[in-house]
Amino acid sequence: MKTRKMVRLSAAMMLGVAIQFACLTSDAAESTLEREALSKISQLEALMDEARQQSLDVTREDSVVWFSKQFLKFANWDEENKQANEYLFGVYHAPFKTQKKKLAEELPDFERKKVIEMLDQAVATLENVLKGEITRRPVNKVDWKNIKVGDDVLLSNGKPIFLYDYFSKSVGRSLTDTQVYNDHLGAIYHGGENLYPVDHDRAINSFLLKEDGTFDQKLLTEITGIPDTNVGFLLFWNSGIPDWVLRKEPEAQKGRGLFTGYDIDNPLVRDVWGKIARKAGELTRGKKVTQLGYILSNEPHWYAAKEHWTQRYQEMNSVSSYTDAKFKAWLHETYDGNIEKLNENWATTFSNFDSVSYPFPIARAHRGSPMWYDWCRFNMKRGTDWFTYLQSELRKGNPDADTSIKLQPNLFSENYRSHGMDVEALTELTTMIGDDAKTQWIRNLNRKQPEPWEAHYAYFWEELSMTYDFLESVAPDKIHFNSENHFLSASWVRELDQPADYVRSVYWLATIQGMDANLAWWWARDPDGSPEDRMEGELDFFDPALAGSYAGSANQQPHIVNAVTQVMYDLNSFSEEVMAIRRQRRPIRLFYSETSAINKHHHMTEMFEIYEQLFFEGFPLGFATEKIIQKQDASNWDAILVYKTEFVTDSEFAALQSYLDNGGTVLMDWHTSLSRNEYGQERKERLATGNGSLVVMDKNASLEETKAEILKLVAGSLPELRLSEDNGTQSKGCTWRVVENPNGGLLLNILNLGKHTAKLKISWNDGTPANATDMLTDQDLGSQFELPSNGVLLLEVSDHPPGD
Repeated sequence: MKTRKMVRLSAAMMLGVAIQFACLTSDAAESTLEREALSKISQLEALMDEARQQSLDVTREDSVVWFSKQFLKFANWDEENKQANEYLFGVYHAPFKTQKKKLAEELPDFERKKVIEMLDQAVATLENVLKGEITRRPVNKVDWKNIKVGDDVLLSNGKPIFLYDYFSKSVGRSLTDTQVYNDHLGAIYHGGENLYPVDHDRAINSFLLKEDGTFDQKLLTEITGIPDTNVGFLLFWNSGIPDWVLRKEPEAQKGRGLFTGYDIDNPLVRDVWGKIARKAGELTRGKKVTQLGYILSNEPHWYAAKEHWTQRYQEMNSVSSYTDAKFKAWLHETYDGNIEKLNENWATTFSNFDSVSYPFPIARAHRGSPMWYDWCRFNMKRGTDWFTYLQSELRKGNPDADTSIKLQPNLFSENYRSHGMDVEALTELTTMIGDDAKTQWIRNLNRKQPEPWEAHYAYFWEELSMTYDFLESVAPDKIHFNSENHFLSASWVRELDQPADYVRSVYWLATIQGMDANLAWWWARDPDGSPEDRMEGELDFFDPALAGSYAGSANQQPHIVNAVTQVMYDLNSFSEEVMAIRRQRRPIRLFYSETSAINKHHHMTEMFEIYEQLFFEGFPLGFATEKIIQKQDASNWDAILVYKTEFVTDSEFAALQSYLDNGGTVLMDWHTSLSRNEYGQERKERLATGNGSLVVMDKNASLEETKAEILKLVAGSLPELRLSEDNGTQSKGCTWRVVENPNGGLLLNILNLGKHTAKLKISWNDGTPANATDMLTDQDLGSQFELPSNGVLLLEVSDHPPGD
């Protein structure tokens, strides 16, 4: 049932669409391309019958056939609704606007041609299987109704499983609609089945509680009506706040975030959401829809920088009196009530903490100043306090509630730090890791100049990989749920004819780096081929990016959605091997200081310099922070690398010294690192060797020399295999991992993230050639082979030549 009043296409246009759709022309239904595709479906189905007679698994081909039939149907809808698609192409992205008519005209045959390509590839592969030229492991299909949740793994039929689906999926369709929830698209349940007013958008929202303190029983049915059959998750939708709250508290939206439409410091807001969280917990306790937990917020942040783009959307344009009072109380506590100390740091003359004033929003020019540092640290503290409160109230209703927060990885990987999100503290707080990582194979549509990654790589992997290694270092034993992956498209990243091999590579990369379950952005097509209801009519949303999310997305690319399912089938077929790769020890830990990240303009850019150098050396990287050093077993790593980290607190410095005193190894890039405290004041102390080993690089040491030295320090933990790469450039492109095979021998996983085909050679450390077998096809590769850009290999390695 639709519960949101939509702005529709004009009556005349809708009538025309209805007539056209009801009376599809025979030419469209029987186009040359469609006849060719249908013939190839028949050919593939005949091969599938032959394979079944030989007891060969054809799950992969089942999905190819399903997607082919779906997109032939979609192509016919697009053929008959070119005007609607022209509008969708022209609504947001300038490169599409200028070609909207052409794109709408070409779309139906583009989809049909992609279906034909998919089918050709599937036929060729299955013929090779039938000939015995390749051997495939049967697909370990997801049992959506019987998922078991472990500490760091999801289980299906007793084996590790990686779940997949789409976020914001065909809103308005029933969760029990098998045309939308199935093995091909995924079948993860949620609280966003129906259409709501925009500020409601998910079943758990600010409007559940009425002014008289009772709950809206009709809205509660959106929670209680979720079928208790499939694994799922529930998302707290924080976008809006009821009018009755604003009448009682006029400041309730002052200092709002982009997707958090209220002041988190407001007492009434906190009371409202505390009651909602408790009620939601009560109503869903023990339900399968909570197996992937409660996501406490959708992409939260509170950017306080005056120049940040979120200012246009009323994010932190000012602060409420409650936030101001809380900041002053925090300052009083931080400075131990000593206003003179604050005045010394801030270069001010305040008489007491109540009289403290500060510019807001804060211009980026203040970055590096004590006032900037204090605000950013306070902003993070209040964000953590909010989520601590929300989780605590939820657990009053459901003591066993698992939780995550949809953290945007760029909050960690990019240089901005006024956002109020302490990624480490929030990852520690919740029982699951949550994120919505983005990668991209093309630069943003609104940028003309090349991005740095384009020089060497097939796609931008920095945000995903560096953040995932950080999150997994903070919480190595937690489920990792990417509840809105932006691998297929993002606000300004989309392209018709997206490369399917990129999709395969990035899903594999994310999974070996920690991802247990993911929802791709997004699936917005109803089974008849029409866009979901939100994409009809005048697309006028608070978030304008939503209006452009359909055109050029995976919804128009059969080869892309098929690629998602196929790579998840392979990952799940080799789930035990993939988990072995993921659980590797991380011998090198990069020291991460939030203090330097807040104070420096380009700290994360500099961190990536050394991270990138080490990423292609055959082992997983990790991070160490003050908390990680204090709380985790130091035997989990060999050495900590301190790189361009000038600003640290006294307690961060003390943690590193304690690690050395207890026998640890630290490599540091000259004495400028650790040389200042959080307020930029020079630190007189320097690290001492203690009972450990301290190596300080020469002042003029190059990045390559620093890399070489750290590799020496961890030589005993490096893989016993060597991979040499020749891709025609000086930059490596293949990231690789070596682990013991759970079934014996060694596993070698290689992903070519580079732009060029790589000529690879594998050998043992003594130079003896090693021999590899492709586990995905059971084909022998020997010791030398090539891997194209975006290529994926999972190899079994031995010292015996093929045939022995």
